[in-house]
Amino acid sequence: MAMTLIQQSAPYPHWEFVHPSSGDRLRVVPERGGLVTEWSCGGREWLYFDRERYANPANSIRGGIPVLFPICGNLPGDVLPVNGVDHTLKQHGFARDLPWQLQLLEDQSGIQLSLTDTAQTREAFPFPFRVVMAVRPLAQALEIRTTISHTGDGAVAMPFSFGLHPYFTISDLSRTRLEGLAPRCLNHLEMAETDTAGQLERLAQGVDLLSRPSGPVTLVDDLAGTRVQLDHPAPMDLTVVWTEPPRAMVCLEPWTGPRQSLISGDRKLELAAGESLELCCTYRVSQG
Repeated sequence: MAMTLIQQSAPYPHWEFVHPSSGDRLRVVPERGGLVTEWSCGGREWLYFDRERYANPANSIRGGIPVLFPICGNLPGDVLPVNGVDHTLKQHGFARDLPWQLQLLEDQSGIQLSLTDTAQTREAFPFPFRVVMAVRPLAQALEIRTTISHTGDGAVAMPFSFGLHPYFTISDLSRTRLEGLAPRCLNHLEMAETDTAGQLERLAQGVDLLSRPSGPVTLVDDLAGTRVQLDHPAPMDLTVVWTEPPRAMVCLEPWTGPRQSLISGDRKLELAAGESLELCCTYRVSQG
């Protein structure tokens, strides 16, 4: 590997990518779900990452950019029925728990993470697949371009949802705003539709909401004077906002489909054998 991607042991074992021209940095742990743990851009660390919790593998991770595949959210009883057979598929799928392959992009502009089906994944999700994520630091931005492929040759189409679950560090939940969300949203805590404005007033108490915005969504940290804008064209154009007080973070998540999409059919994506689909989202940041 070129010197732009270096294996490091501190403050925890990871691979460090430093952009050759901007100096922006990614830290990534491929064996822990292809997790990007840190993204430094313009001299500022933008991602929230709980290192202490991460140090205990028994704990779920709080921080970085977990990957949601082949579902976002959960299924009733954690069951995915396929052709009359019930498969156990846990919340947000298995991609965030499995080891990924890591390599440098050919032009050295970023990293590539890839995940391929195994005997273990086929027990939960009986399809051969490949997920390839190109993660590129751009000028004041981070682009994540994901190609999902149904690598089988059978007659059954592969249903799936895909999402990202990035944690952004903020100064104070009570002085944080979101712009661009739709006026109405789905409150995941009650699975009921409600007014978005009322939910956003509750960021500091804890929210979990799904919005169907018509364009970009921006996270504004008034105290720090920073903005994080999520550009997420269809079909990755749903937005989930999640807070977990007292953590000083907001998750601003692009999803392709809502919870239980593979059961309800609401925005369920399908690929025939041999087909691929590219999804893209970009986080643009500004400060001061």
